Amino acid sequence: MSEIKITPKIEESWKNALLSEFNSSYFAQLKEFLLSERKLHTIYPPASTIFEALNKTPLHKVKVVILGQDPYHGPGQAHGLSFSVPQGLPLPPSLQNIFKEISDDIGLAMPKNGNLESWAAQGVLLLNATLTVRAHQAGSHQKQGWERFTNAAIKAVSDNNKGVIFLLWGSYAQAKAELIDQSKHHILKAPHPSPLSAYRGFFGCRHFSKTNTLLINQGLEPINWTV
Repeated sequence: MSEIKITPKIEESWKNALLSEFNSSYFAQLKEFLLSERKLHTIYPPASTIFEALNKTPLHKVKVVILGQDPYHGPGQAHGLSFSVPQGLPLPPSLQNIFKEISDDIGLAMPKNGNLESWAAQGVLLLNATLTVRAHQAGSHQKQGWERFTNAAIKAVSDNNKGVIFLLWGSYAQAKAELIDQSKHHILKAPHPSPLSAYRGFFGCRHFSKTNTLLINQGLEPINWTV
Protein backbone atom coordinates (compact mmCIF):
# COMPACT_ATOMS: atom_id res chain seq x y z
CA MET A 1 0.00 0.00 0.00
CA SER A 2 1.56 3.30 -1.05
CA GLU A 3 1.42 5.78 1.81
CA ILE A 4 0.79 9.49 1.39
CA LYS A 5 2.95 11.46 3.80
CA ILE A 6 1.67 14.58 5.51
CA THR A 7 4.49 16.50 3.85
CA PRO A 8 4.59 14.79 0.44
CA LYS A 9 7.22 15.37 -2.20
CA ILE A 10 6.23 18.73 -3.59
CA GLU A 11 7.85 21.64 -5.39
CA GLU A 12 9.67 23.85 -2.91
CA SER A 13 7.83 27.16 -3.38
CA TRP A 14 4.48 25.42 -2.90
CA LYS A 15 5.76 23.39 0.04
CA ASN A 16 6.82 26.59 1.81
CA ALA A 17 3.54 28.37 1.06
CA LEU A 18 1.34 25.44 2.13
CA LEU A 19 3.37 24.00 5.00
CA SER A 20 0.76 24.95 7.58
CA GLU A 21 -1.85 23.06 5.53
CA PHE A 22 0.29 19.91 5.30
CA ASN A 23 0.89 20.01 9.06
CA SER A 24 -2.74 20.71 10.02
CA SER A 25 -5.13 18.31 11.70
CA TYR A 26 -7.56 18.35 8.75
CA PHE A 27 -4.79 17.24 6.40
CA ALA A 28 -3.89 14.39 8.74
CA GLN A 29 -7.54 13.31 8.63
CA LEU A 30 -7.52 13.60 4.84
CA LYS A 31 -4.47 11.36 4.72
CA GLU A 32 -6.22 8.73 6.86
CA PHE A 33 -9.30 8.93 4.63
CA LEU A 34 -7.17 8.33 1.52
CA LEU A 35 -5.35 5.41 3.07
CA SER A 36 -8.64 3.77 4.07
CA GLU A 37 -10.09 4.41 0.60
CA ARG A 38 -7.11 2.79 -1.11
CA LYS A 39 -7.67 -0.40 0.89
CA LEU A 40 -11.18 -0.75 -0.55
CA HIS A 41 -11.23 1.03 -3.89
CA THR A 42 -9.21 2.10 -6.89
CA ILE A 43 -8.34 5.78 -6.48
CA TYR A 44 -7.33 8.23 -9.21
CA PRO A 45 -4.89 9.72 -9.97
CA PRO A 46 -1.96 7.53 -8.87
CA ALA A 47 -0.47 8.72 -5.58
CA SER A 48 2.67 9.92 -7.34
CA THR A 49 0.72 12.48 -9.39
CA ILE A 50 -1.82 13.79 -6.86
CA PHE A 51 0.14 17.06 -6.55
CA GLU A 52 1.23 17.21 -10.19
CA ALA A 53 -0.41 20.61 -10.80
CA LEU A 54 1.77 22.14 -8.10
CA ASN A 55 4.90 20.28 -9.13
CA LYS A 56 4.58 21.22 -12.80
CA THR A 57 3.88 24.91 -12.13
CA PRO A 58 5.87 26.46 -9.25
CA LEU A 59 4.02 29.12 -7.27
CA HIS A 60 6.29 31.98 -8.36
CA LYS A 61 5.81 31.05 -12.04
CA VAL A 62 1.98 30.99 -12.06
CA LYS A 63 0.60 33.38 -14.69
CA VAL A 64 -2.78 31.73 -15.42
CA VAL A 65 -5.06 29.52 -13.31
CA ILE A 66 -7.61 27.11 -14.80
CA LEU A 67 -9.77 25.58 -12.09
CA GLY A 68 -11.47 22.21 -12.40
CA GLN A 69 -13.66 20.40 -9.91
CA ASP A 70 -12.75 16.68 -9.78
CA PRO A 71 -10.14 14.47 -11.43
CA TYR A 72 -11.41 12.26 -14.23
CA HIS A 73 -12.67 8.97 -12.77
CA GLY A 74 -12.07 6.63 -15.72
CA PRO A 75 -9.07 4.28 -15.96
CA GLY A 76 -5.81 6.04 -16.77
CA GLN A 77 -7.37 9.45 -17.41
CA ALA A 78 -6.38 11.47 -14.34
CA HIS A 79 -2.75 12.51 -13.99
CA GLY A 80 -2.98 15.46 -11.63
CA LEU A 81 -3.75 18.32 -14.04
CA SER A 82 -7.27 19.68 -14.45
CA PHE A 83 -8.92 18.85 -17.80
CA SER A 84 -5.74 17.08 -19.02
CA VAL A 85 -5.34 13.41 -19.95
CA PRO A 86 -2.14 11.49 -20.72
CA GLN A 87 -1.07 11.27 -24.33
CA GLY A 88 -2.76 8.48 -26.26
CA LEU A 89 -6.10 8.56 -24.42
CA PRO A 90 -9.34 9.73 -26.07
CA LEU A 91 -10.20 13.37 -25.42
CA PRO A 92 -12.95 13.83 -22.79
CA PRO A 93 -15.89 15.94 -23.97
CA SER A 94 -15.00 19.04 -21.91
CA LEU A 95 -11.45 19.01 -23.26
CA GLN A 96 -12.76 18.64 -26.81
CA ASN A 97 -14.84 21.76 -26.23
CA ILE A 98 -11.84 23.64 -24.81
CA PHE A 99 -9.87 22.80 -27.94
CA LYS A 100 -12.80 23.82 -30.14
CA GLU A 101 -12.92 27.22 -28.46
CA ILE A 102 -9.15 27.63 -28.86
CA SER A 103 -9.50 26.77 -32.54
CA ASP A 104 -12.33 29.25 -33.04
CA ASP A 105 -10.61 31.91 -30.89
CA ILE A 106 -7.03 31.89 -32.18
CA GLY A 107 -7.12 29.51 -35.14
CA LEU A 108 -5.10 26.57 -33.83
CA ALA A 109 -5.84 23.16 -35.32
CA MET A 110 -7.77 20.73 -33.12
CA PRO A 111 -5.17 18.50 -31.42
CA LYS A 112 -5.54 14.77 -30.94
CA ASN A 113 -3.37 14.76 -27.83
CA GLY A 114 -4.98 15.87 -24.54
CA ASN A 115 -1.85 16.18 -22.41
CA LEU A 116 -1.68 19.79 -21.18
CA GLU A 117 1.76 19.58 -19.54
CA SER A 118 3.07 22.11 -22.08
CA TRP A 119 0.62 24.66 -20.67
CA ALA A 120 1.68 23.89 -17.10
CA ALA A 121 5.34 24.43 -18.04
CA GLN A 122 4.47 27.95 -19.25
CA GLY A 123 2.83 28.98 -15.97
CA VAL A 124 -0.74 27.72 -16.36
CA LEU A 125 -1.79 26.19 -13.03
CA LEU A 126 -4.21 23.36 -13.87
CA LEU A 127 -5.76 22.85 -10.45
CA ASN A 128 -8.74 20.71 -9.47
CA ALA A 129 -10.62 21.65 -6.30
CA THR A 130 -10.59 17.98 -5.25
CA LEU A 131 -7.33 16.18 -5.98
CA THR A 132 -8.49 12.54 -5.81
CA VAL A 133 -11.55 10.50 -6.72
CA ARG A 134 -12.83 6.95 -6.42
CA ALA A 135 -12.90 5.06 -9.72
CA HIS A 136 -16.16 5.59 -11.65
CA GLN A 137 -17.67 7.74 -8.86
CA ALA A 138 -17.54 11.45 -9.65
CA GLY A 139 -17.42 13.66 -6.57
CA SER A 140 -16.68 10.76 -4.24
CA HIS A 141 -13.80 12.57 -2.49
CA GLN A 142 -15.46 15.94 -2.11
CA LYS A 143 -15.85 17.48 1.37
CA GLN A 144 -13.02 15.43 2.85
CA GLY A 145 -10.54 18.30 3.13
CA TRP A 146 -9.22 18.75 -0.39
CA GLU A 147 -11.28 21.89 -0.98
CA ARG A 148 -9.74 23.56 2.07
CA PHE A 149 -6.27 22.65 0.79
CA THR A 150 -6.84 23.87 -2.77
CA ASN A 151 -8.53 27.04 -1.50
CA ALA A 152 -5.27 27.71 0.36
CA ALA A 153 -3.36 27.17 -2.89
CA ILE A 154 -5.60 29.65 -4.73
CA LYS A 155 -5.15 32.14 -1.89
CA ALA A 156 -1.38 31.63 -2.04
CA VAL A 157 -1.40 32.58 -5.73
CA SER A 158 -3.52 35.64 -4.96
CA ASP A 159 -1.31 36.74 -2.05
CA ASN A 160 2.12 36.07 -3.53
CA ASN A 161 1.73 36.89 -7.23
CA LYS A 162 0.29 39.77 -9.24
CA GLY A 163 -1.46 40.09 -12.57
CA VAL A 164 -2.55 36.44 -12.67
CA ILE A 165 -5.45 35.60 -14.98
CA PHE A 166 -7.97 33.27 -13.34
CA LEU A 167 -10.22 31.40 -15.80
CA LEU A 168 -13.34 30.48 -13.84
CA TRP A 169 -15.58 28.18 -15.86
CA GLY A 170 -18.93 27.25 -14.34
CA SER A 171 -20.56 28.20 -11.06
CA TYR A 172 -18.36 25.93 -8.94
CA ALA A 173 -15.15 27.60 -10.12
CA GLN A 174 -16.72 31.05 -10.04
CA ALA A 175 -17.48 30.66 -6.33
CA LYS A 176 -13.69 30.73 -5.80
CA ALA A 177 -13.58 34.38 -6.86
CA GLU A 178 -13.94 35.40 -3.21
CA LEU A 179 -10.45 33.97 -2.57
CA ILE A 180 -8.84 36.22 -5.19
CA ASP A 181 -7.69 39.82 -4.70
CA GLN A 182 -9.37 41.37 -7.71
CA SER A 183 -7.49 44.63 -7.24
CA LYS A 184 -4.30 43.00 -8.53
CA HIS A 185 -5.51 40.01 -10.57
CA HIS A 186 -7.82 39.40 -13.54
CA ILE A 187 -10.86 37.11 -13.49
CA LEU A 188 -12.49 35.83 -16.68
CA LYS A 189 -15.78 33.96 -16.23
CA ALA A 190 -17.70 31.68 -18.59
CA PRO A 191 -20.00 28.64 -18.39
CA HIS A 192 -18.30 25.28 -17.97
CA PRO A 193 -16.99 23.63 -21.17
CA SER A 194 -19.06 20.51 -20.46
CA PRO A 195 -21.40 19.53 -23.33
CA LEU A 196 -24.26 20.35 -20.93
CA SER A 197 -23.30 24.02 -20.71
CA ALA A 198 -20.70 24.95 -23.35
CA TYR A 199 -23.34 26.37 -25.70
CA ARG A 200 -24.51 28.78 -22.99
CA GLY A 201 -21.48 30.99 -23.45
CA PHE A 202 -18.26 29.01 -23.16
CA PHE A 203 -18.16 28.88 -26.94
CA GLY A 204 -17.32 32.40 -27.98
CA CYS A 205 -15.84 33.47 -24.62
CA ARG A 206 -12.44 34.01 -26.29
CA HIS A 207 -10.66 33.47 -22.99
CA PHE A 208 -7.48 32.26 -24.65
CA SER A 209 -6.85 35.37 -26.76
CA LYS A 210 -8.03 37.59 -23.89
CA THR A 211 -5.57 35.88 -21.54
CA ASN A 212 -2.69 36.50 -23.90
CA THR A 213 -3.67 40.14 -24.37
CA LEU A 214 -3.65 40.61 -20.59
CA LEU A 215 -0.24 38.95 -20.32
CA ILE A 216 1.26 41.00 -23.16
CA ASN A 217 -0.09 44.19 -21.59
CA GLN A 218 1.94 43.31 -18.48
CA GLY A 219 5.08 42.72 -20.51
CA LEU A 220 4.83 38.96 -20.07
CA GLU A 221 5.18 36.16 -22.60
CA PRO A 222 1.80 34.99 -23.92
CA ILE A 223 0.81 31.35 -23.54
CA ASN A 224 1.39 29.10 -26.53
CA TRP A 225 -1.88 27.16 -26.42
CA THR A 226 -0.62 24.56 -28.91
CA VAL A 227 -0.73 21.04 -27.46
